[in-house]
Amino acid sequence: MRSAVIVFPGSNCDRDIAVALQQITGGPVHMVWHKETHLPDVDFIALPGGFSYGDYLRSGAMAARSPIMREVVSRASDGGPTLGVCNGFQVLTETGLLPGALMRNADLHFVCRDVGLRVENADSIFTNAYKAGQEITIPVAHHDGNYFADSETLDRLEGEGRVAFRYLDNPNGSARDIAGILNTKGNVLGMMPHPERLIEPAQSGFGGGTDGRRLFESLLNALVTA
Repeated sequence: MRSAVIVFPGSNCDRDIAVALQQITGGPVHMVWHKETHLPDVDFIALPGGFSYGDYLRSGAMAARSPIMREVVSRASDGGPTLGVCNGFQVLTETGLLPGALMRNADLHFVCRDVGLRVENADSIFTNAYKAGQEITIPVAHHDGNYFADSETLDRLEGEGRVAFRYLDNPNGSARDIAGILNTKGNVLGMMPHPERLIEPAQSGFGGGTDGRRLFESLLNALVTA
Protein backbone atom coordinates (compact mmCIF):
# COMPACT_ATOMS: atom_id res chain seq x y z
CA MET A 1 0.00 0.00 0.00
CA ARG A 2 1.49 3.30 -1.14
CA SER A 3 0.50 6.48 0.67
CA ALA A 4 0.89 10.24 0.35
CA VAL A 5 0.82 12.68 3.27
CA ILE A 6 0.16 16.28 2.27
CA VAL A 7 2.41 18.72 4.16
CA PHE A 8 1.20 22.27 4.72
CA PRO A 9 3.17 25.08 6.38
CA GLY A 10 2.22 24.91 10.05
CA SER A 11 1.25 21.22 10.04
CA ASN A 12 2.50 19.44 13.15
CA CYS A 13 1.10 15.92 12.78
CA ASP A 14 2.36 15.01 9.32
CA ARG A 15 5.20 12.87 10.69
CA ASP A 16 2.87 11.16 13.16
CA ILE A 17 0.55 9.90 10.45
CA ALA A 18 3.49 8.99 8.19
CA VAL A 19 4.98 6.82 10.95
CA ALA A 20 1.60 5.16 11.54
CA LEU A 21 1.24 4.36 7.84
CA GLN A 22 4.80 3.05 7.55
CA GLN A 23 4.48 0.82 10.60
CA ILE A 24 1.07 -0.60 9.81
CA THR A 25 1.02 -0.86 6.01
CA GLY A 26 4.71 -1.54 5.41
CA GLY A 27 4.52 0.48 2.20
CA PRO A 28 6.22 3.69 1.10
CA VAL A 29 4.91 7.03 2.33
CA HIS A 30 5.49 10.11 0.19
CA MET A 31 5.61 13.49 1.95
CA VAL A 32 4.08 15.88 -0.59
CA TRP A 33 4.66 19.60 -0.11
CA HIS A 34 1.57 21.76 -0.56
CA LYS A 35 3.05 23.72 -3.49
CA GLU A 36 3.41 20.59 -5.62
CA THR A 37 0.88 20.20 -8.42
CA HIS A 38 1.03 16.44 -8.98
CA LEU A 39 0.65 13.46 -6.67
CA PRO A 40 2.76 10.31 -7.03
CA ASP A 41 1.06 7.03 -7.89
CA VAL A 42 -0.42 6.15 -4.49
CA ASP A 43 -3.30 4.13 -3.10
CA PHE A 44 -4.16 6.50 -0.27
CA ILE A 45 -3.97 10.21 0.61
CA ALA A 46 -3.79 11.65 4.13
CA LEU A 47 -4.38 15.25 5.16
CA PRO A 48 -2.77 15.53 8.61
CA GLY A 49 -3.71 17.45 11.71
CA GLY A 50 -1.97 20.56 12.88
CA PHE A 51 -2.44 24.25 12.22
CA SER A 52 -1.98 24.82 8.50
CA TYR A 53 -0.94 28.42 7.82
CA GLY A 54 -1.21 28.94 11.59
CA ASP A 55 -5.02 28.88 11.36
CA TYR A 56 -4.80 32.67 11.08
CA LEU A 57 -7.86 32.74 8.85
CA ARG A 58 -10.75 30.28 9.04
CA SER A 59 -9.19 26.91 9.91
CA GLY A 60 -8.33 24.96 6.77
CA ALA A 61 -9.48 27.70 4.38
CA MET A 62 -6.02 28.62 3.10
CA ALA A 63 -4.78 25.02 2.94
CA ALA A 64 -7.81 24.09 0.84
CA ARG A 65 -6.50 26.46 -1.83
CA SER A 66 -2.95 25.14 -1.94
CA PRO A 67 -1.87 24.00 -5.43
CA ILE A 68 -1.73 20.29 -4.51
CA MET A 69 -5.36 20.32 -3.38
CA ARG A 70 -6.62 20.44 -6.95
CA GLU A 71 -5.05 17.04 -7.48
CA VAL A 72 -6.28 15.77 -4.10
CA VAL A 73 -9.85 16.81 -4.91
CA SER A 74 -9.60 15.17 -8.33
CA ARG A 75 -8.26 11.87 -6.95
CA ALA A 76 -10.82 11.82 -4.13
CA SER A 77 -13.68 12.64 -6.50
CA ASP A 78 -12.60 9.70 -8.66
CA GLY A 79 -12.82 7.35 -5.68
CA GLY A 80 -9.31 7.55 -4.24
CA PRO A 81 -9.25 6.76 -0.49
CA THR A 82 -8.63 10.00 1.39
CA LEU A 83 -8.45 10.70 5.12
CA GLY A 84 -8.48 14.10 6.81
CA VAL A 85 -7.64 14.22 10.53
CA CYS A 86 -8.36 17.30 12.68
CA ASN A 87 -7.08 20.19 10.53
CA GLY A 88 -7.31 17.77 7.61
CA PHE A 89 -11.05 17.37 8.33
CA GLN A 90 -11.37 21.15 8.23
CA VAL A 91 -9.59 21.19 4.86
CA LEU A 92 -11.96 18.54 3.47
CA THR A 93 -14.99 20.64 4.37
CA GLU A 94 -13.38 23.78 2.93
CA THR A 95 -12.80 22.02 -0.42
CA GLY A 96 -16.38 20.72 -0.50
CA LEU A 97 -15.29 17.08 -0.40
CA LEU A 98 -17.31 16.78 2.81
CA PRO A 99 -20.37 18.79 3.86
CA GLY A 100 -20.62 21.10 6.84
CA ALA A 101 -18.03 23.19 8.66
CA LEU A 102 -15.84 23.09 11.76
CA MET A 103 -16.39 26.00 14.13
CA ARG A 104 -14.82 27.12 17.41
CA ASN A 105 -15.36 24.72 20.29
CA ALA A 106 -18.55 25.51 22.18
CA ASP A 107 -16.63 26.64 25.30
CA LEU A 108 -14.08 28.56 23.18
CA HIS A 109 -11.20 26.63 24.78
CA PHE A 110 -8.58 24.40 23.20
CA VAL A 111 -9.23 20.79 24.22
CA CYS A 112 -6.48 18.13 24.35
CA ARG A 113 -7.38 14.79 25.92
CA ASP A 114 -8.51 11.26 25.24
CA VAL A 115 -12.19 11.01 24.33
CA GLY A 116 -14.60 8.11 24.00
CA LEU A 117 -16.08 7.38 20.59
CA ARG A 118 -18.69 4.99 19.30
CA VAL A 119 -18.19 3.36 15.90
CA GLU A 120 -21.40 4.09 13.99
CA ASN A 121 -20.43 2.61 10.62
CA ALA A 122 -18.18 -0.46 10.58
CA ASP A 123 -18.65 -1.20 6.88
CA SER A 124 -16.39 1.47 5.36
CA ILE A 125 -12.84 1.08 4.10
CA PHE A 126 -11.73 3.04 7.18
CA THR A 127 -13.69 1.12 9.84
CA ASN A 128 -13.99 -2.53 8.78
CA ALA A 129 -11.63 -3.68 11.57
CA TYR A 130 -14.05 -2.29 14.18
CA LYS A 131 -17.51 -3.52 15.13
CA ALA A 132 -20.63 -1.39 14.80
CA GLY A 133 -21.43 0.10 18.19
CA GLN A 134 -17.93 -0.56 19.52
CA GLU A 135 -16.69 2.03 22.00
CA ILE A 136 -13.10 3.16 21.53
CA THR A 137 -10.77 5.86 22.87
CA ILE A 138 -8.93 8.31 20.62
CA PRO A 139 -7.20 11.60 21.55
CA VAL A 140 -8.39 15.02 20.40
CA ALA A 141 -6.39 18.24 20.21
CA HIS A 142 -8.26 21.16 18.67
CA HIS A 143 -9.77 24.58 19.13
CA ASP A 144 -12.07 24.47 16.10
CA GLY A 145 -13.65 21.02 16.26
CA ASN A 146 -17.31 21.93 16.61
CA TYR A 147 -18.94 20.21 13.62
CA PHE A 148 -21.88 22.11 12.16
CA ALA A 149 -24.27 21.42 9.31
CA ASP A 150 -27.90 22.33 8.68
CA SER A 151 -30.64 19.94 9.76
CA GLU A 152 -31.23 18.65 6.24
CA THR A 153 -27.56 17.76 5.82
CA LEU A 154 -27.40 16.13 9.25
CA ASP A 155 -30.50 14.05 8.47
CA ARG A 156 -28.95 12.96 5.18
CA LEU A 157 -25.68 11.96 6.85
CA GLU A 158 -27.61 9.94 9.43
CA GLY A 159 -29.96 8.36 6.90
CA GLU A 160 -27.17 7.34 4.53
CA GLY A 161 -25.02 5.85 7.28
CA ARG A 162 -22.28 8.41 6.72
CA VAL A 163 -21.61 9.17 10.38
CA ALA A 164 -18.49 7.09 11.00
CA PHE A 165 -17.77 8.02 14.62
CA ARG A 166 -19.76 9.74 17.35
CA TYR A 167 -18.54 11.24 20.63
CA LEU A 168 -19.65 9.57 23.85
CA ASP A 169 -18.78 12.73 25.79
CA ASN A 170 -18.89 15.59 23.32
CA PRO A 171 -15.78 17.78 23.94
CA ASN A 172 -16.59 20.58 21.51
CA GLY A 173 -20.35 20.93 20.96
CA SER A 174 -20.49 19.14 17.60
CA ALA A 175 -23.98 18.68 16.18
CA ARG A 176 -25.43 15.29 17.13
CA ASP A 177 -22.10 14.36 18.74
CA ILE A 178 -20.54 13.78 15.33
CA ALA A 179 -16.81 13.06 15.42
CA GLY A 180 -16.26 11.79 11.88
CA ILE A 181 -18.17 11.60 8.59
CA LEU A 182 -17.88 9.91 5.21
CA ASN A 183 -18.61 11.23 1.75
CA THR A 184 -21.34 9.72 -0.42
CA LYS A 185 -19.02 7.16 -2.04
CA GLY A 186 -17.46 6.19 1.29
CA ASN A 187 -13.89 6.81 0.09
CA VAL A 188 -13.35 10.07 2.02
CA LEU A 189 -13.34 10.25 5.82
CA GLY A 190 -12.95 13.37 7.91
CA MET A 191 -12.55 13.06 11.68
CA MET A 192 -11.42 15.38 14.47
CA PRO A 193 -9.84 12.76 16.79
CA HIS A 194 -6.27 11.61 16.01
CA PRO A 195 -6.09 7.83 15.34
CA GLU A 196 -2.37 8.08 14.53
CA ARG A 197 -1.68 8.98 18.17
CA LEU A 198 -2.82 5.59 19.46
CA ILE A 199 -1.23 2.89 17.35
CA GLU A 200 1.07 1.22 19.90
CA PRO A 201 0.99 0.53 23.66
CA ALA A 202 3.57 3.23 24.45
CA GLN A 203 1.02 5.83 23.32
CA SER A 204 -1.78 4.51 25.53
CA GLY A 205 -1.92 7.55 27.81
CA PHE A 206 -4.85 7.15 30.16
CA GLY A 207 -5.80 3.66 29.04
CA GLY A 208 -6.60 4.36 25.41
CA GLY A 209 -4.68 1.33 24.20
CA THR A 210 -4.19 1.00 20.45
CA ASP A 211 -7.69 1.83 19.23
CA GLY A 212 -6.39 4.11 16.47
CA ARG A 213 -4.40 1.30 14.88
CA ARG A 214 -7.52 -0.43 13.62
CA LEU A 215 -8.39 2.46 11.34
CA PHE A 216 -5.15 1.99 9.41
CA GLU A 217 -5.56 -1.79 9.51
CA SER A 218 -9.02 -1.29 8.02
CA LEU A 219 -7.50 0.64 5.13
CA LEU A 220 -4.86 -2.02 4.59
CA ASN A 221 -7.53 -4.75 4.62
CA ALA A 222 -9.69 -2.90 2.12
CA LEU A 223 -6.95 -1.87 -0.30
CA VAL A 224 -4.95 -5.10 -0.32
CA THR A 225 -8.03 -7.24 -0.90
CA ALA A 226 -9.63 -4.90 -3.46
